[in-house]
Amino acid sequence: MEINILSEDPNPMLHRTDVRFKLTHDDATPSRLSVRDSLAAMLNKESDEVVIHELDTKFGMRTTIGYAKVYDEASFAKDVEQEYMLERNKIDIQKDGDLSAEEA
Repeated sequence: MEINILSEDPNPMLHRTDVRFKLTHDDATPSRLSVRDSLAAMLNKESDEVVIHELDTKFGMRTTIGYAKVYDEASFAKDVEQEYMLERNKIDIQKDGDLSAEEA
C-alpha cells in the first residue's frame, strides 16, 4: 500500500489539517483502520489523531482517493467529530474529564 498526499489544508480554528490523499493498493481496498494507521505513521502522528472520513475506490481500480482530518491532539477530535465517525475510526468516545459508566 502506497499513500501519496494530494493536498494539505490547515484549519487552525479547529486545530487540524484537512488531508486529501491517493492510495495505491495491490489487493482489495484496505480497511479504514489500516489506512488510518499508515497515514498517521507517514505524518508522524498518533493514530487517534487521524480521522478517515472518506475512501472512494472506483470499481476494478487499484487506486483509492481519500479524505482525512489530522488533529493536533486527540482531544480536539473528540470535541469536534460526531460520535459515529469516532466509532468508525475506533477512537475512544469518552472525552477527557467525563465519568465512565462504572464511576457514574
